[in-house]
Amino acid sequence: MMNVEELRNFLGALKHTDIEELRMESGGNKIFFRKSDVVPIAGPKAEVKVAVPEKQLIPFKSPMVGTFYHSRSSDHPPFVIEGNHIVPGQKIGIIEAMKIIKDVASNVKGKIVKVCVKNGQSVEYGQELFVIDPEIGIETAGVEPGTGL
Repeated sequence: MMNVEELRNFLGALKHTDIEELRMESGGNKIFFRKSDVVPIAGPKAEVKVAVPEKQLIPFKSPMVGTFYHSRSSDHPPFVIEGNHIVPGQKIGIIEAMKIIKDVASNVKGKIVKVCVKNGQSVEYGQELFVIDPEIGIETAGVEPGTGL
């Protein structure tokens, strides 16, 4: 990890580039920088201002029209509930359309923040089913924000 002086030098070098945002991960350490209009006060003990990004939540939308179910049947527990961590390929629900049942699987790694539909509710194509707080990494690379697909 960088010490404070190295961090100041690094931020000073970024100031004169066209880089707007930078995310670095090394081992368990993560750093995120975003340029802003905040100007630190000059001086020997000037604080380095680092913009903290707001979490960008991903809506997971229905891939088809049908009836959404949270579990295989009423005597089984739901596939996921709010607060559960999910991984790509994990079944998070099912949709029935014309007596055909299709699995709804996650394509991101993250945490279920909100369940937006009730068990047995009719859903439309593109309707928001879940809100997911993604864990940034290889699994979420290439996921089109807002689609959950």
